[in-house]
Amino acid sequence: MRRKDYRAVLQAASEVLGEAMHIVDANGMTIIYNEAMARLEKISVEDALGKPFRQVFSNIPEEESTLFQALKNRKEVRNKQQTYLNIYGKQVTTINTTVPVIVDGNVVAAMEIARDITDIKDMSDTILRLQDKGESPKEAPLQFTRYHFEDIIGEDPGFMQAVERAKKATSNTASVFIYGETGTGKELIAQSIHYGGKRHNRPFLAQNCAAIPESLLEGILFGTEKGGFTGAVDRAGLFEQANGGTLLLDEVSAMPYELQSKLLRVLQEKYIRRVGGKKDILVDVRIIATVNEDPRELISSGALRPDLYYRLNVIGITIPPLRERKRDIGVLAESFLKKYNEEYDKEIWMIADSALEKLENYDYPGNVRELENIIMSAVSMSDDGHVLTPHDISIPEPYREESSLVAGYSEEEGSLGEYLAQIEEKVIRQYLTSNGGNVSKTAGALGMVRQNLQHKLKKYDISIR
Repeated sequence: MRRKDYRAVLQAASEVLGEAMHIVDANGMTIIYNEAMARLEKISVEDALGKPFRQVFSNIPEEESTLFQALKNRKEVRNKQQTYLNIYGKQVTTINTTVPVIVDGNVVAAMEIARDITDIKDMSDTILRLQDKGESPKEAPLQFTRYHFEDIIGEDPGFMQAVERAKKATSNTASVFIYGETGTGKELIAQSIHYGGKRHNRPFLAQNCAAIPESLLEGILFGTEKGGFTGAVDRAGLFEQANGGTLLLDEVSAMPYELQSKLLRVLQEKYIRRVGGKKDILVDVRIIATVNEDPRELISSGALRPDLYYRLNVIGITIPPLRERKRDIGVLAESFLKKYNEEYDKEIWMIADSALEKLENYDYPGNVRELENIIMSAVSMSDDGHVLTPHDISIPEPYREESSLVAGYSEEEGSLGEYLAQIEEKVIRQYLTSNGGNVSKTAGALGMVRQNLQHKLKKYDISIR
């Protein structure tokens, strides 16, 4: 096979795989540049293919160019953030993995795989900028809900024991670790601890660690210094912004393992250092961390560092799932009925006993949040009657696996890469549902590392509710 034929095969393979790919030869000439990369960098394939990459991407200094470093210094980088200008002056933010291709001791090429996070970067920058201005909910255009202990509804002994433990936590500033399935009310408990304690008039900031790409999370937490990475600016992170107050780290086990060790060091030393910075900054921040999976399983699977867990679990709180506190279903349903009566201007006076029985016979994989959604739907769709009946209560059908995933591939399904991606997304959604949204169990059932599954969830925009 001729050299140009090999290149044609590689180019076709890169299109099928669907990942944004850029390959240059030993002389820096672009030999592979697919449509996915062109869309990411907002240029055309013709702009780059067959041209010296330093000419096409002249806005990136050589010392910051991952492809240049791979070719000239054999430097391999993985999941590195870059913010740069394309040939049209458009700013792009990517996460790159770049490796040199070495044959018989010589670098013959360099390959880069990239993901576009421009929109996510813009969103995180906007959040940090607004928080850094110190806007309170009253000053901001939207009113943010602040939860207090009086907002917590329940009678179940196990649940009330967790609430009492949370109330005791208001008298000190020790770290708190909250475990509860998705939808059990972890943030409600966390906010109640903050606003019921001595720091109630200081900042309360929250960050879902699974919602932000790993390479951005460190900068969001600890801030950045200009020069720390391509496109970095001087900006305070959440630790500095929450100084004197409380920082809620939701799904802390989704934080990269290396970053967990940095968090542990901050908890021990009480200072942070911005990404790319050289100065230590003292911070006084109370940490409340949450997970929606059993901490023991997270530690066993390698998702959560045991030393970080023990450091955070000074005050441990476990919130029981709704299926274990059936006696609370009635009082919660009545509370939601009142709430959505007002919101939808309805006059539903009560829930029929038969409807309540229907509610109590359901297991609620989505917990209290799912019960609220069921009542919200019932109230919004009800006629002019004054009583919610079983007919008004819509309970989801139990999950059943489909008998067959693949009926046969045809060109109508799109490229092979697109078709395989559709199947992968479908399988992940099915297994996630059958495991009640438990990421660790789903990863185990699929034979995947948890962090890889987290990446797939973000790739296919699959949310955990």
